[in-house]
Amino acid sequence: MDRISLKAMAKINLGLDVIKRREDGYHEVRMIMQTVDLCDELSFVRLAEDELRLTANLDFLPTNQDNLIIRAAKLVKEEFGIREGMDIRLEKRIPVAAGMAGGSTDAAAVFVAMNELFGLGLSGGELRRRAVAIGADVPYCIMGGTALSEGIGEILTPLPAAPVCTVIVAKPPIHVSTAFVYQNLDLNGLERHPDIDGMLSCIRRQDLSGMAARLENVLETVTVKKYPVIARIKEFLTARGALGALMSGSGPTVFALYDDREKAVRAYEELQESGLAKESFLTSFAERTCLETGGK
Repeated sequence: MDRISLKAMAKINLGLDVIKRREDGYHEVRMIMQTVDLCDELSFVRLAEDELRLTANLDFLPTNQDNLIIRAAKLVKEEFGIREGMDIRLEKRIPVAAGMAGGSTDAAAVFVAMNELFGLGLSGGELRRRAVAIGADVPYCIMGGTALSEGIGEILTPLPAAPVCTVIVAKPPIHVSTAFVYQNLDLNGLERHPDIDGMLSCIRRQDLSGMAARLENVLETVTVKKYPVIARIKEFLTARGALGALMSGSGPTVFALYDDREKAVRAYEELQESGLAKESFLTSFAERTCLETGGK
């Protein structure tokens, strides 16, 4: 195999709780992660020369060490003594800096691609153990689907597929710093925590209404306060029939769940006309791993 193409899918957080801040500065979390059918596309071509070349369809994306794609590729090359290189093409479709793990899922694609291209023979678990060095969300992005995420995000428990529904994803025209959100999170001042166990039970029972009623993200206590447009999008979609709406990750993207696709389509069209979101998508949950391979 000398080339491979991958679809790297986005994620949302159906529930996000922060347990504590560790001495090393990381936060321990308890989250329910869900892949959605929105993806970046990456193509990898094996090169004889020892060079990593990255090009992207968006001019503002870094193509050097500042991109997780390059960092992941260098990590694998160094560990396994790979002297060949790759030409990588990124077609970015997942909103940038949106709380949807766009950078992490691209890095996940690198681990999968290099495992195939260079015949490393690593299992999914072995890939995930290496991937956490690049970012806490990268191991999940290798696995995909519905999962409970604990620790700093690297302890993953696969779950049954979440109940089928239509999903609206909306990113307002703002950028949020994940570091700012976590630095300003007042764990001692939190009045409540998400009912993660209750949501797990609803997923296992295929209870969409119960799951939607338990959507909660403690990071909203920081991000929504600073960016009220997030709350306005949630209210807009809820008023148009959403079973529930929530900010994903550290934001600013909001998603909403619908049990009626026609109602979701109408809400999506009205959202596009409202000007509240810079980017919006009508999508659904994805049950399988985020990475689909194709190559020769």
